[in-house]
Amino acid sequence: MLTSKVFSELLFSKGFNFFTGVPCSLLSGLISIIDDDPKTPYYPAVREDAAVGLCAGAYLAGKLPVLLMQNSGLGYCLNAFTSLNLIYKIPVLVIMSWRGEDSTDAPEHIIMGEINQNLLNTCGMEYSVISSDNYKASLNTAIQQMEKGLPYTLMVGKGYFNEGH
Repeated sequence: MLTSKVFSELLFSKGFNFFTGVPCSLLSGLISIIDDDPKTPYYPAVREDAAVGLCAGAYLAGKLPVLLMQNSGLGYCLNAFTSLNLIYKIPVLVIMSWRGEDSTDAPEHIIMGEINQNLLNTCGMEYSVISSDNYKASLNTAIQQMEKGLPYTLMVGKGYFNEGH
């Protein structure tokens, strides 16, 4: 079963060692576990585009970065991805909560929930929607893309990473 604990252990085992982002209640359990681990602290960012920059710097310093964010932040960071990561082949794993999935969220999340996949496609950024059945394979796909110098997004819906420890 996919939980914050299971997924964080998988991330650590694959060598991910730099975590930043903008908090989201759907990712709160995962962020909490990462933040509590003294070997891989979580560095909160003020905006998603700033987190993209932190991940780029971490990668250039030899780290394997993860950006955790809500899909509403995708609009903020598209320019950073297209003018930094995609041009200069700077990989980052993006774990993005899918607010507004199936139009079942607060009204302010519905529009982005409907278009975030199209935005990623338009920018040429690959992604997977993870579930209990495919999270290991999706992370392996992400790592393969990152080895090519590309960012990769794992979209996650409600109920996976917002539980406590």
